[in-house]
Amino acid sequence: MKKVAVVTGGSSGIGAATARELAKRGWRVAITYSKDARKAEKVAAEFEGLAVQGDVAQDADCRKVAKDVLAKWGRIDALVNNAGTTKFVKHADLEGLSAEDFERIFRVNVVGPFQMVRACAAALKESRGAVVNVSSVAALLGTGSSVAYAASKAALDTMTFSLARALAPEVRVNIVSPGHVNTPWQTSAHGEKGAEELAQRFASIAPLKSACEAEDIAEAIVWLLEGARRITGERLYVDAGIHIASAR
Repeated sequence: MKKVAVVTGGSSGIGAATARELAKRGWRVAITYSKDARKAEKVAAEFEGLAVQGDVAQDADCRKVAKDVLAKWGRIDALVNNAGTTKFVKHADLEGLSAEDFERIFRVNVVGPFQMVRACAAALKESRGAVVNVSSVAALLGTGSSVAYAASKAALDTMTFSLARALAPEVRVNIVSPGHVNTPWQTSAHGEKGAEELAQRFASIAPLKSACEAEDIAEAIVWLLEGARRITGERLYVDAGIHIASAR
């Protein structure tokens, strides 16, 4: 019987790349989306997958996603918490973030993954499955799109360690922490030229002198799901070495 994965935010970028990689390896894949049904259904159609509407910030939606996937395929072997949000605000601009901004970002980036894990926990335990939470090198360095974003990813990391203990020994829970990744999210935020310049700047700093593509992150996620049988509570940086770059 084929294994089943749920990938949140799977209609573009890292989520779509992960869904495609899993499907290529023989998995059945369900992807979630919050608004753009046409885009999600187009990605899911590539591999006869399932596109399920669901806002991870809403607990009822998370439980509905799990219920729909189980109704279709009868099992859940993997959960990839990739859905995320931010607000682009320079870190020195303390007036640029409101309490409401923090609450919105934390609801999607921290509460959302918790609710998805909770909704899928029984099925994951039954299948002795695995969870990968997509974090960011910003959690370590205090960098990224905003102070709120970096803080939310640090909270996600700490929550992952807690969940890895709580769900063991049946379920493994790990983190993939990307650095700069060339995705549509970057282009929409900075424009095509701005995104290219940002990628070049990160590549100039990174020890491997490159920026990552969504497929690089997807490969790491899939390895943690399929191959890392004795690894849980671990954080894997996929950032061309940004997290060890010397300050100069």
